[in-house]
Amino acid sequence: MNTYLALKSLHLLGVVLFVGNIIVTGWWKLQADRTRHPAIVAFAQRQVTLTDWIFTFGGSTLVVVGAYANVYLHDLPLDAPWLLWGQAMFFASGLLWLAILIPLQIRLARLARGFAGGGPIPGEYWRLNRIWLWVGILATVLPAANLYFMVFKPV
Repeated sequence: MNTYLALKSLHLLGVVLFVGNIIVTGWWKLQADRTRHPAIVAFAQRQVTLTDWIFTFGGSTLVVVGAYANVYLHDLPLDAPWLLWGQAMFFASGLLWLAILIPLQIRLARLARGFAGGGPIPGEYWRLNRIWLWVGILATVLPAANLYFMVFKPV
């Protein structure tokens, strides 16, 4: 297999893991939260944290390695408009994840441990969860929109 196809495959695997996980995790957590059952909500919160570390972080790492390796391999200009937009949206999503979503998830997980055994879910959990949901939607829309730039490469 040639280097380009190997790197492209690595990149696409990363995209599938990254975008797939952020969409499915958000949906799955939303459905668990709708039950308002403390054990289910706590379990979902723990899984969000685990899947983010495994699939979101792992997938984004593969995206970056595959992308920049192919940029280097083909001597592509990083200032090409489609690459600039793609990088901007990818890194904006990552910044939201690192600066807001991960700290929120840590706080939500701590709160969830307190009610995992069946205690009441505190109002603070639901308040933080709403912030997580709206920032998470934005952090999901950015890389999903990025697919347009990566596929169509508009000038």
